[in-house]
Amino acid sequence: MASRPVREPVKDDLLTPKNSALIIIDYQPVQVNSVASMDRQLLVNNIVGVAKIGLSYGLPIVHSTVNVKTGLNKPPIPQLRKVLKDVPTYDRTTINSWEDVEFVEAVKAAGRKKLIMTALWTEACLTFPALDALREGYEVYPVVDAVGGTSVQAHEAALRRIEQAGAKPISWTQLLCELQRDWARQETVPQFMDLFIETGGTAGIQFGYDKAE
Repeated sequence: MASRPVREPVKDDLLTPKNSALIIIDYQPVQVNSVASMDRQLLVNNIVGVAKIGLSYGLPIVHSTVNVKTGLNKPPIPQLRKVLKDVPTYDRTTINSWEDVEFVEAVKAAGRKKLIMTALWTEACLTFPALDALREGYEVYPVVDAVGGTSVQAHEAALRRIEQAGAKPISWTQLLCELQRDWARQETVPQFMDLFIETGGTAGIQFGYDKAE
């Protein structure tokens, strides 16, 4: 069965590698170690997977940290630094990254209106810039299983707040499938399978792909 003609990737309503940017905020040791809304190792696994997805599909990535230069906080966790070693980091003092000039300039320079957003914590460093971005006409897609809060209640309340403001929650699996969309896009199929296996365990074998073969 033939697919329909490829939709215009910049104007597509769904996420594509040509119309979206990835935002990663504050995956630093203190923030990770204070997450209580999900298993922390799973959180790390998922955000590393999201970062790899962004790189594999060529998304512009805006990576921000808080208070590293002031000495009050440490750099991002090593698992994420290893993946994003070639991506510049915008350090700031504001809890709300949208109040940092360099961060907002980097987002605008990406030239994308669809922002795939991840941050710690959900109730602060995700919610505040998400609300500001929505007010300025951006579409915001929080990756719900790659973000976390200081409690389950704080995480869920924050997601409800930004969803009520117009955000469109997604999971890392949905993000991966939405960017790939068609198996006929063969140039990214190997990366898709590798990422699915690395981030989701052995689930990729269900698609008939086994790297051991």
